[in-house]
Amino acid sequence: MPKIKIDGVEMEVPAGITILQACELAGLEVPRFCYHERLSIAGNCRMCLVEVKPGPPKPQASCALPVADKQEIFTTTPMVTKARKGVMEFLLINHPLDCPICDQGGECDLQDQAMGYGFDRSRFHENKRAVPDKELGPLVKTSMNRCIHCTRCIRFATEVAGVEELGATGRGESMEVTTYVEHALSTELSGNLVDLCPVGALTSKPYAYEARPWELTKTESIDVLDALGSNIRIDTRGAQVMRVLPRMNDDVNEEWISDKTRHAIDGLRYQRLDRPYVRKGGKLVEATWEQAFAAIVNKIGKLEGSKIAAIVGDQCDAESMVALKDLMARLGSPNIDCRQDGAKLDGPRGSYIFNAGIRGIEQADAILLIGTNPRREAPVLNARIRKRYLHGGHTAIGSIGPVADLTYPVEHLGGGPATLAELVEGKHGFFEKLRGAKHPLIIVGMGALAREDGGAVLALARDLADKLGAIRGDWNGFAVLHTAAARVGGLDLGLVPGADGRDVEGILAGCEKGEIAAVYLLAADEIDTKRLGKAFVIYQGHHGDTGAHRADVILPGAAYTEKPGTYVNTEGRVQLAFRAAYPPGEAREDWAVLRALSERLGKTLPYDTLDQVRTRLVAVNHTFAALDQQAAGSWGSFGTPGDASGQPFVLPIKNFYMTCPISRSSRTMAECTASHAQLMAAE
Repeated sequence: MPKIKIDGVEMEVPAGITILQACELAGLEVPRFCYHERLSIAGNCRMCLVEVKPGPPKPQASCALPVADKQEIFTTTPMVTKARKGVMEFLLINHPLDCPICDQGGECDLQDQAMGYGFDRSRFHENKRAVPDKELGPLVKTSMNRCIHCTRCIRFATEVAGVEELGATGRGESMEVTTYVEHALSTELSGNLVDLCPVGALTSKPYAYEARPWELTKTESIDVLDALGSNIRIDTRGAQVMRVLPRMNDDVNEEWISDKTRHAIDGLRYQRLDRPYVRKGGKLVEATWEQAFAAIVNKIGKLEGSKIAAIVGDQCDAESMVALKDLMARLGSPNIDCRQDGAKLDGPRGSYIFNAGIRGIEQADAILLIGTNPRREAPVLNARIRKRYLHGGHTAIGSIGPVADLTYPVEHLGGGPATLAELVEGKHGFFEKLRGAKHPLIIVGMGALAREDGGAVLALARDLADKLGAIRGDWNGFAVLHTAAARVGGLDLGLVPGADGRDVEGILAGCEKGEIAAVYLLAADEIDTKRLGKAFVIYQGHHGDTGAHRADVILPGAAYTEKPGTYVNTEGRVQLAFRAAYPPGEAREDWAVLRALSERLGKTLPYDTLDQVRTRLVAVNHTFAALDQQAAGSWGSFGTPGDASGQPFVLPIKNFYMTCPISRSSRTMAECTASHAQLMAAE
């Protein structure tokens, strides 16, 4: 390890790091605009100048200069101070005085550093340059007069998002950051450009002129719009969610979030269920909680358990799921299922989680995608695969399923289970690439499992993993990529049919035949409600979506921003979300609604507080005691032996921007859908 001196203090630093990184290790703050630890080094803002000896007698850019043994680095000499002030003066030459109206105000790197390194007057008397704004789509607002040419946005779009659509044209004063072809950005990660921009050149279009950062209450939470479990910060003003920003978690989402996670929140304002409803004379009419509970008791209070069923939605917290499970058990019903899409998953924990962990993708040296498009199902995870492709040398990536642009080269192997069977038998050329890998990774998506032969496909994937030696003490390369935030938690809690119980397909078939008389939908909206027949339907949820339209009784629940909750992401990591705002009107937390209903039914659940419910979670599955930890699940026999059909895999997500009641209610997501449709039509 090189030994260096920074401002007279001797220290050892890892070989290969830059001087800027060494200064950070020493606890010194070096100003910067273009440098970002997750992007390639550009070295073009020159703000991070330091003095280095031995070396030329001039300041040097610390972000692009590697450390060397016996270097002496100075960060506060008169030369360095004067150089930084000079750079700041140049940066501000053309920067407009927009601070009072700029959305970046209060969070602006340029604003902050101008306080430390700026001059109190300008020596520039020529006309300022004027740059036309660019149209980047419905999410990113541009004010290009403010751009300081740090190129963070260009590097992010090219390196992380994988869409080479931003670049710089012109030279000197004529340089502009722009799109090569004028159209909206075709990436699901475009909102991160706003976080990266160190000035107000790129701001959030839906959030424009809405609030100032000091007005907002900040709450750390977890995203539930996909199964990744991205760590987020929810900013609220009063009862209204104003924006969602990413929190750093290198094991899950690094510091990125998808556009849906960030911008679907306006859907929380529309089509909300804020009071109970009971259907009378074919129409839903407002009711009190007591009237709604009475209607339920009158209908199911005397029914046999076999005639009652429950289906759990994709965004439910573990507390509400365990409460529903306990209530159904007390009613004597084995008919409960958390797999709305019919995924054939019901085995040891290793059969339904992303065993390698999201961070484990960076170890994989051969990746096989089966029935999944991670760019649509989990864009941030897809960016991690792209990162592995960029930095992993010759990482081989193959795909079985529809052809799709995943932002990295993919070898398309085939369309359905037949190709997977060839791999298991070792007859396909890609098998040798998988077998030659030290850390092969098999990612199975819902496009492969949410079908009638999903059990057979799962068995084939398991056989392939065993044949490749992908399951061993130091590595588990079998990974299931879910699309529902509640799925792993539901499976951990055993929300699958009991003895002689019915799954989702069996429940719907039973409703059609009149064998199921009552169905409890816990925020379940992704089923064919037409098949519910004449069954009495209780819907508990937060939006007036598909399930609520069919309901006979509606119980208003809380959305994920309005309640504390426990969620388990696709890799089996247990994470806690916290309440950022209170639910509207008479809506209540879901577990509390179920607890109150159980009392009216004479089947009182044995918990009265959230802590008691969480104690129950741990009693059902000890996994819930280990927060924010990921480990490979238990391995065993799973899947259904037999021949899979010859039908090609069909991907589960057609429209990335509208996949749940919240995003379907979002006007911003509607604009994104329309913009994406125009982009596809133009191509």
